[in-house]
Amino acid sequence: MFDYEKKYKACIYARLSQEDGDKSESDSIVSQKAMIREFVENHPDIEIVSEKVDDGYSGVNFDRPGFQEMMEEIREGKVNCVIVKDLSRFGRNYIEAGNFLEKVFPFLGVRFISINDYLDSTDKHNADSLVVPFKNLINDAYCKDISVKIRTQLEIKRKKGQYTGPEPVYGYEKDPNDHNHLVPDPYAAEVVRNIFLWKLQGMSIGRIVEKLNAEGVLCPMEYKMSKGVWTPTVFRTGLKALWSYNTIKLMLQNEVYLGTMIQGKSATPNHKVKKNFLKDKEDWIRVEGTHEPIIEEFVFREVQAQLKMDTRVAQGKSYVYPFAGYLMCADCGQNLTRKAVASGGKQYVYYRCSTYKAGLGCTIHSIKEHELEEAVLAAVRTRVAAVCDMTRLFGAMGRRRPREIDIRNFDRQVARLQEEMEKKEKYKMQLYESLQEGSISKKDYEIFRKNYEKQIEDTEASIHLVEQQKEEMIKGEVQDFGWMRRFRKYKNITEIDRMVVVELIDHIAVTEDCRIEIHFRYEDEYNEACKMIEEITGEEASVDGTEEQKRIS
Repeated sequence: MFDYEKKYKACIYARLSQEDGDKSESDSIVSQKAMIREFVENHPDIEIVSEKVDDGYSGVNFDRPGFQEMMEEIREGKVNCVIVKDLSRFGRNYIEAGNFLEKVFPFLGVRFISINDYLDSTDKHNADSLVVPFKNLINDAYCKDISVKIRTQLEIKRKKGQYTGPEPVYGYEKDPNDHNHLVPDPYAAEVVRNIFLWKLQGMSIGRIVEKLNAEGVLCPMEYKMSKGVWTPTVFRTGLKALWSYNTIKLMLQNEVYLGTMIQGKSATPNHKVKKNFLKDKEDWIRVEGTHEPIIEEFVFREVQAQLKMDTRVAQGKSYVYPFAGYLMCADCGQNLTRKAVASGGKQYVYYRCSTYKAGLGCTIHSIKEHELEEAVLAAVRTRVAAVCDMTRLFGAMGRRRPREIDIRNFDRQVARLQEEMEKKEKYKMQLYESLQEGSISKKDYEIFRKNYEKQIEDTEASIHLVEQQKEEMIKGEVQDFGWMRRFRKYKNITEIDRMVVVELIDHIAVTEDCRIEIHFRYEDEYNEACKMIEEITGEEASVDGTEEQKRIS
């Protein structure tokens, strides 16, 4: 028997991508290794010194851990021969694969063998054959075709409202019976509800973060890891990841908690470039009602309004004051600011116009805090009593309002809101024309444009809410909508707190002569209910409860 000198130190390289998962067993990692070992047994000039595997990695690029480890061993001189089952296992990128085979490996003195392609770089007869670049080109085209098919399939699923991500957002988990459908995670969903509730109650985002961390509630990353789900830890700065300001803020803005699926926010240019870029908002795929909501529509919308308000927390406080963001000057429309003054061992608190405070005009519009609270409390009690009387009257009549009239009222509200939105759109367009004509500066244009966009967004939210109430009525619910329940639950109210203001009041205006004008929420619904009673009884409704305007001396 001949004693061949072992000359080539070989590395077995095997790769299997996710898109190859449905192929036959012949492409498995085990099968690739077995074929290569059998080949080496018949070539005594080759010795296997290393094995590298990339299982679940695409051949589109060469940024694979196993491949990079192999290249490191080549540079260190430990390996001078690479053996693969076929060229497609080596890579499917025509340009990069050709670069390795024609430039990098020859420069490093590496022998390359592809068994199924009958390719051996030491054989001059086939090393320069056109077959190699041609097969690389075919492999590249195959990868492109697979990429297009996968992208198309994902696009179809997303448009159907099916979840296509790896791990659901905190608060949800994949349905065991359908991995494209989300169901609430009982524990995490309760944490999400508490976060939204705390924000409604006036707690600042910073305070929410402190509360969760102090109570030892696991943040999304740690919670997933506790369930055995691996997550990247790039942003972890300590032994344990904690809740952060950005985590809470993004959570409070995420519509997934309403049962709405928003996907396709980012994409890659093509199958070769892995860097994601953010798509325009109008190109996102948004489908409503895809899964069970965790947060009520009202709660979510109110939190969005809270986030937009100037409700900064005073130094040393964890909650915003009850009227923060809801109190405004009746003349200039700006917020009233809170001022505390110490005198004679006592502290006096009052509100005054922020425009006046800044010395930009207007008058003081001053009002004492305790007198404001008393007036608002009296007005709320009156409105709550009126709504309770309405409920009793409807119950005593034991009937529903004719559905046709209800639908007509809802349609009128939607038409009015749409007309208002069209006006805002028109003003926005005229604003752009003014910019083009040079009538206004670009800076002023941006300020007014953002203002109109916010008004349009708020109007769209109102339209959505009215249409939702219309759907509730069509389903056959008694004329006792959520707005009535929100008022009735305060029938025993004894003081004004943040939740009362958020749930029942739209805004409060203070006039120059110290009158307060309370604008309650659901004013249209309230007036419609009054008309309804008038139509049914034939008498003018006596449940007006108009004590919204109080004179503060």
